[in-house]
Formats: sequence, C-alpha cells, structure tokens
Amino acid sequence: MKRIGAAKFKEQCLALLDDLTPEGIVITKHGKPVARVVPIGYEGAELIGCLEDKIEIRGDLESTGLTWNVAEP
Repeated sequence: MKRIGAAKFKEQCLALLDDLTPEGIVITKHGKPVARVVPIGYEGAELIGCLEDKIEIRGDLESTGLTWNVAEP
C-alpha cells in the first residue's frame, strides 16, 4: 500500500485520486499513519472470484469427514 505524507497529499490530491488503486493510500503525519483513502465500492464486489484458479478444493465441502452410525429404532 502506498504511503504519502499529508503535505504532499495536499499538493497532489487530485492527481492521486485519479490514479487511486484498490489498495488505496495511507496518509501519514510525521511518519505515523493518520488516514487511509480507498476507492468507494471496493469493499466486496471485486473480491468475488478473486481466488479463482489460485486455490484447489480437495474433498467434499459439505461434509464433516465423519461417518455417522445411526441405529434404527
């Protein structure tokens, strides 16, 4: 995530907003983070499907992996 000092952010605000990435920008004062600017609407919609082809599912997702022995009355 990009970090920028508050004074520099103030000078370049409009240009920084035009190039805002989904990770956003952390604004600092004296080296300490004070705010984060992130694009609106990036809270969840872009996350859907983001792990496609990056993970492998093994086994049955709907199973606990346990076998149940139920006695009939």
